[in-house]
Amino acid sequence: MLIFRQLFDQDSSTFTYVLGDSNTHEAVIIDAVFEQAGRDRALLEELGLQLVHVVDTHCHADHVTAAWLMKHHLGAQIGISQHAGVEGADNALAHGDHVRFGSRYLEVRETPGHTNGCVTYVLDDETMAFTGDAVLIRGCGRTDFQQGDPKALYRSIQTQIMALPDSTRLYPAHDYRGITMTSVAEEKQFNPRFGGQISEQDFAGYMNNLGLPHPGQIDIALPANLRCGRPENDEINDGLPAWGPIKQTFGGVWEVDPQWLVEHLSEVQVLDVRESDEYDGPLGHIADAIHIPLGSLADRADEIGSERPVVTVCRSAARSAQAIVLLKRAGIGEAANLSGGMLRWRDRGYPVVGGVS
Repeated sequence: MLIFRQLFDQDSSTFTYVLGDSNTHEAVIIDAVFEQAGRDRALLEELGLQLVHVVDTHCHADHVTAAWLMKHHLGAQIGISQHAGVEGADNALAHGDHVRFGSRYLEVRETPGHTNGCVTYVLDDETMAFTGDAVLIRGCGRTDFQQGDPKALYRSIQTQIMALPDSTRLYPAHDYRGITMTSVAEEKQFNPRFGGQISEQDFAGYMNNLGLPHPGQIDIALPANLRCGRPENDEINDGLPAWGPIKQTFGGVWEVDPQWLVEHLSEVQVLDVRESDEYDGPLGHIADAIHIPLGSLADRADEIGSERPVVTVCRSAARSAQAIVLLKRAGIGEAANLSGGMLRWRDRGYPVVGGVS
């Protein structure tokens, strides 16, 4: 069975796609965004997927790719068109190549016109195609910069994308209206730029007179993407706190593992947000923990010092996740949740005060 997730970056209106083989758990990610790398890694871990390929549909001008970050953290191979002109890719993809994940693969179709290095990735059974900026929903990528060529794009669309079965679902790299997918049949009929009886000449005339503003992030994104998103001096800032090995869940919660906490108790403040009967109850509590029930935390946050980071804890890590939100509202940003709560802490045999043996 195919595992499929469509993700979204609101700042750049970019769609990122994760496809995985449920039998082998190998996965590929398409058009990953640098600022969303933590989110995407969390999803892969929660789904039990091993990322083997991170690919881009083209060299983007509106966001920085997370390709290098994914390779750095997860060992994935970077793939992009051989015509993209980038350095640092592991696989220079050509027309007809297969990007394999488990028993499945994506076929590479070269679809230049928006840029020289645009490709469309077609799932092996042709039920899905990931078109980058070549075909958008009722639109297409602009052709007025970065090797753009309207006639080349028209031919790419007609011979490589519209030639797919009418039922093929099309997933673009962007949508600015919140629409998530379309189909070959829909775009053939309704796309105002190339659908119906629109000719190559009609299309070129349309595209040459769009009059769009220059992309706002191009001066930052393009140089970085020519390095596959590799930061200058290899300095990594993926938004996670630096005071410990913090993991971000797909739900957006920062967590630390009990093993790390038991070894670094003196370096943090433990905040237990359970009720009093639980704090003194069968599970016990961690030594020297600050006890403030969750319902009182908003009013008592000033009792927590700022000299050390805070690790929140409850029975199962649910209420303590909400405690992170309340602490941030109170201006306490260095805080993370104890993964698994007191249940996991006790299950691993770590020391407690009180409790039932």
